[in-house]
Amino acid sequence: MNGKVFLVGAGPGDPELLTVKALRLLRTADVVLHDDLVPPEVLRLISSGADVRNVGKRCGSKIIRQEEINFMMVTLAASGRQVVRLKSGDPLIFGRAGEEIEALRRANIEYEIVPGVTSALGAAAGAGIPLTDRRMSSTVVLTTGHRASEDSGEDWSGLAGNESTFVVYMPGYDYGEIADRLLTAGFAKETPCAIISRATTRKQRIHRTIVSELHGAPRLASPTLLVVGEVVKFADHSLVEQSLVEEARLSYSESAVGAALARNAFLPAEGLRADEEPLA
Repeated sequence: MNGKVFLVGAGPGDPELLTVKALRLLRTADVVLHDDLVPPEVLRLISSGADVRNVGKRCGSKIIRQEEINFMMVTLAASGRQVVRLKSGDPLIFGRAGEEIEALRRANIEYEIVPGVTSALGAAAGAGIPLTDRRMSSTVVLTTGHRASEDSGEDWSGLAGNESTFVVYMPGYDYGEIADRLLTAGFAKETPCAIISRATTRKQRIHRTIVSELHGAPRLASPTLLVVGEVVKFADHSLVEQSLVEEARLSYSESAVGAALARNAFLPAEGLRADEEPLA
């Protein structure tokens, strides 16, 4: 008997944002093929008897090709297994679901799509930003900073402007180039924007700025998402301030550790000979 493949959304990070159906499938699947960005808290919900494989691909680091993932899904399901293809966010938004659905259809493999909370919704909720507001934005554009082909960046003209909310998945760290594309698309220099890192998790960080100063934004930990538009003015200031305090704390902590290590490298610890190394 043929098995079945479930394309399941793992949500933006917080395991409590999984759907009830997604949780049930994780507990009953024979095999789980998961993205690299699916957090450990979600992976721990998988049945201990399941065969769990990381098939993740990150920008600039492709451990496994898409064709190999397609082959694994088809082969495993054809052997009678229930396969969960677990994707961060929602499978249908920048999750290569189209390519995988085509492969399953060609092989006559039964499949089902289980939606998840996409990163745009998770990040906006985590920052307290309404993606639409009847006073300033009735349009939401979801796009990505990376495309299948690595040519010049996509022209965003006609997609966005001062009366829309623009959400950029996988913006990368070349914020100067992103800012230029936003200005060309019609956004004003003073348009507020927010970079949200690790949305909905305990490690969430938020950096607020404006388009003209986006080039100076810090390199927050991935995954990150960029929200651009007047609605960013509504961001929860307490969350933004909390992020600033945490970043300052981490920066100070790293500096203090670095200074301690530097001192330790040149000064012998009490009770040790100069040629001995103290325990960490």
